[in-house]
Amino acid sequence: PDLTGHEKFGLGNVKYNISRMHVTAVELPSASISLLPGSGIKLVIGNASLTINMNWNIRTWMFKDSGRGTVHISKVFVTAIFSTPLDNSGPTSISLTSCRTTSGDIDIKLNGKR
Repeated sequence: PDLTGHEKFGLGNVKYNISRMHVTAVELPSASISLLPGSGIKLVIGNASLTINMNWNIRTWMFKDSGRGTVHISKVFVTAIFSTPLDNSGPTSISLTSCRTTSGDIDIKLNGKR
């Protein structure tokens, strides 16, 4: 989905819109899944990265600008625990019990004028 909003800076508002976001690369160099006896599944992802391309535009009372941009997020670490009920009373279900995510670096490049 597009991101649209406004922020108040100094003497005025900045209106922004980020659209046409596309994930262009995902790297998962270290990922593992393990069973937690009697409770569920543990997923660990280490040192992952993600690249997203997008269109952007901003408007203030003084100027407006737009263009293309790239966001690269690296050194992403995720640990998630999923619970799986052990009864056989219905369809199998999985629910997220806990999730911890950290990211190390975010690199944003904005190019003006599409």
